[in-house]
Amino acid sequence: MIRTITARELFDQVADRMKLRWSAGQRGEHRLAEPGENLQRRPSLVGYLNIIYPNKVQIVGIDELKYLDALDSRQRWDTVQKIMNYKPTAIVVTRDQAVPADLREAAEETQTPIWVSAKRGHEVLTYMQYHLSRALARNTSLHGVFMEVYSIGVLITGDAGAGKSELALELITRGHRLIADDAPEFTLIAPDVIDGTCPEMLQDLLEVRGLGILNVRQMFGDTSIKRNKYLRLVVHLGKLEDIHQNDGMARLQGVTTTRNVLDVEVPQITLPVAAGRNLAVLVEAATRTFLLRSKGIDPAQTFIDRQAHQMRRQSPW
Repeated sequence: MIRTITARELFDQVADRMKLRWSAGQRGEHRLAEPGENLQRRPSLVGYLNIIYPNKVQIVGIDELKYLDALDSRQRWDTVQKIMNYKPTAIVVTRDQAVPADLREAAEETQTPIWVSAKRGHEVLTYMQYHLSRALARNTSLHGVFMEVYSIGVLITGDAGAGKSELALELITRGHRLIADDAPEFTLIAPDVIDGTCPEMLQDLLEVRGLGILNVRQMFGDTSIKRNKYLRLVVHLGKLEDIHQNDGMARLQGVTTTRNVLDVEVPQITLPVAAGRNLAVLVEAATRTFLLRSKGIDPAQTFIDRQAHQMRRQSPW
């Protein structure tokens, strides 16, 4: 589903940061959507005033106003009408410049929002691009508990009743931090970077069977909660009988696969759940092993190399 945002929603989100005030077209509710793949013109969410490849948020700075002032009355009116015909989500006039009367009149007729900002054009452009790229990025919600373990984002998954929340609670008592329980939200903010956050309704909360809903922040303090983290590793709690115990490589390297999240392959480690196993220690060990492998250090491969070297030494040939 394509994500969208209205002019009013965008204004409410960035007004304080960009020092915006609504100057004209207050009833305008133009909707801005993520650029599709089949657009005939160059897709651009925000940029300086452009009547050839118009941006959805048109920034009007000092040079753009000088350009309009240099046109004769007929050319100027045609240009203003052309801008409005493309139905921009909003027009942002920077540096607290006065909005020209004809631009204001056309905006009121077409209900096109005009905002005035005290910021410079490049500041508005940079922040708007950043904000819209996140607001309209692809996202998904996954079932599991998202934690920060040893400074990396770890998603703990498993069947209902596998003990995900109890494991998260033990990890919190060991100094790790909770990001989201049950339904963390993940957003693709770069081609290979997935950012995980917690829905507003679930913030600070952890459900543990037998105890109900716990407020982690109130119980363990502010340092037990993390607002967001990049997803780097998935730890899946599986059934012991589902793990191929006779697989020699699985015994050496563990059950390591990948999980596709928003078209990004995220490393996944499967831990078998059984009575008496300390899953918190295993998750910490799995995370440390992942960090070592990301640095090119693989204990299993080291053992294989040592064994091969020993066999070569003992071989009579």
